Amino acid sequence: MKKRGFNLLLLASVTMSMLMVSCGSTEEIAYFSDAARDSAMAINSRFTNGIQANDLLNIYVESETPLATIPFNQETNKIAVSDGTVMNPGASAVSGYLVSNNGSIIFPVLGEINVLGMTHAELAAELQRRLREQGLVNDAVVTVKLMNFKVSVLGDVTRPGQIMATGERLTIFEALSMVGDLTIFGQRRNVTVLREENGVRTIGELDLSSEEVFKSPYYYLHQNDVVYVEPNMKKKKTAARDPMIMTYISAGLSVVSTLSTIFYYYILSQYYNSRIN
Repeated sequence: MKKRGFNLLLLASVTMSMLMVSCGSTEEIAYFSDAARDSAMAINSRFTNGIQANDLLNIYVESETPLATIPFNQETNKIAVSDGTVMNPGASAVSGYLVSNNGSIIFPVLGEINVLGMTHAELAAELQRRLREQGLVNDAVVTVKLMNFKVSVLGDVTRPGQIMATGERLTIFEALSMVGDLTIFGQRRNVTVLREENGVRTIGELDLSSEEVFKSPYYYLHQNDVVYVEPNMKKKKTAARDPMIMTYISAGLSVVSTLSTIFYYYILSQYYNSRIN
């Protein structure tokens, strides 16, 4: 009789534990789950809208005649001392070209250049053309890179914060991987991207569970984008209650489990004692 009572108690404990674990609505946690595998999709969206105000650009000029490039490279066009003689006393010690609010930079010798909206490749080609046409560097090869490409990721991700990217291409999935991915409570169907470009603020929404994410203009993140991952309803409801409620529940289940084990061994000992006697 006692054994039967114990079995009923144990069954009730297990059932209650399962109900606590499974309560709440099921959330989709797979990415682009509706996309056909082994399929190809054309990439139509641009991963950048070009150079923007406050971008910090690294511009490097190469040539078979290194001396000809000295005035145009900040790495070499600095205050230097050779045999006690100051070289280039008017050179700038600041690295990078900061794009002004009107979208221009001041480039050595060439002067002010409007770069707003240009891609890095387009600016490099324009500088090469001007350097060659003006006979400054006849075989100039120019490289342009963005030095301050940053994106902020907030909300239900493993490590919220600001990330720095190299180059000018960064997808939403690459950014999420850099912060440790979404937590189990993060909504895959409702990820918000806040974007400010050319004096316009836009708010986009991404559904990471659908292949439509690849067609979104927010799939490729831009300079200074803010990504926000909203928590699911289960976490919102939990947050609205006592924040320690899950701790209390977990502690309660541990106590029930411990008492069940003690009661089980007590019944066993009573049973074997009765057999021996």
